[in-house]
Amino acid sequence: MGPNTVNVSFLQAPWPWLRVRLFSTPLNSVISLLLVGLLLILLPPLLDWAVLKANFTANTAQACKDSAGACWAFIAHKHRLILFGVYPYDEQWRPLLATIVLVVAILLSCWQRCWRAWLALIWFGAITTFGVLMWGGVLGLSYVDNSRWGGLPLTLMLATVGLAFAFPLGVLLALGRRSHLPAVRVLSVTYIELIRGVPLISLLFMASVMLPLFLPAGTHIDKLLRAQIAIIVFAAAYIAETVRGGLQAIPKGQYEGAQSIGLNYWQTMRKIVLPQALTTVIPPLVSIFISLFKDTSLVVVIGIFDLTQSAKVAVADAQWRGFSTEAYLFVAAIYFVFCYGISRYSRRLETHLTRYDQR
Repeated sequence: MGPNTVNVSFLQAPWPWLRVRLFSTPLNSVISLLLVGLLLILLPPLLDWAVLKANFTANTAQACKDSAGACWAFIAHKHRLILFGVYPYDEQWRPLLATIVLVVAILLSCWQRCWRAWLALIWFGAITTFGVLMWGGVLGLSYVDNSRWGGLPLTLMLATVGLAFAFPLGVLLALGRRSHLPAVRVLSVTYIELIRGVPLISLLFMASVMLPLFLPAGTHIDKLLRAQIAIIVFAAAYIAETVRGGLQAIPKGQYEGAQSIGLNYWQTMRKIVLPQALTTVIPPLVSIFISLFKDTSLVVVIGIFDLTQSAKVAVADAQWRGFSTEAYLFVAAIYFVFCYGISRYSRRLETHLTRYDQR
């Protein structure tokens, strides 16, 4: 077996690829055979239920119940409710367009040629456009209160805005925890340990129920804004600890080298230390981003119609009861597409930055 056999693709040489990847040792061979057997047991009935015997065109729930497979016709009838919640039906082109705007901003942020100062202007324009489309009240658009927002646009907004504000806050907290100023260090440590010591659902309840009790009389903060603040506060604490780990991995010589060429503290952090630290912690940061995107589903406990709650409402329709499996599989597929995309992009980014550092 040649030294480059591991790098051979399956299409170029299937048998060497299989021998190296799946049957390299007796234990690997046994595990591979067990997994293949498990797939042969599970895949045929799953394929039979999801595709071969599935109903894609039924007009009623009864017609679906008469078939032995999945009722994807339920998704065809209820996809707008799942994706956009209880937003006015005739105005649902607005949340669709708002979602496209956010997705385009995210994709541009992933393009390295857009990593310039004007990217902040793109995000400002995207968030402004999102708000105008969703709220309305201007440019001839009817006003829609955010209590009627829901589905995918709301989930994307909570995740993207949460990360946009939590990331710089988390970096500042990480720097504060390593600060030589006792007051700054104590405040940063207290914040991080306190927030990391409670689950997100507790913060959501605090923001929804307890926070209004501490506000001055006559002061009102919107429920959606309170949930957004809770998500930002929660994510920042975890990002801070991850970034702190990256800062600790930077050799002391990097700091001394920066001082030797006359850089001050902030110049050292911005130009020397933070770029290396953030590159080091890309995998755990991406895990936090993916977890936060999925954890936005917890806002359901305070009555906000995110993607999961919208699916629950669709399943509760008396005319289409009994198809919760299809509804939640549809929601799971949406979450998977976004989370898998983030994961794949992070791997490419990590590889690119590693090669750049080696040069």
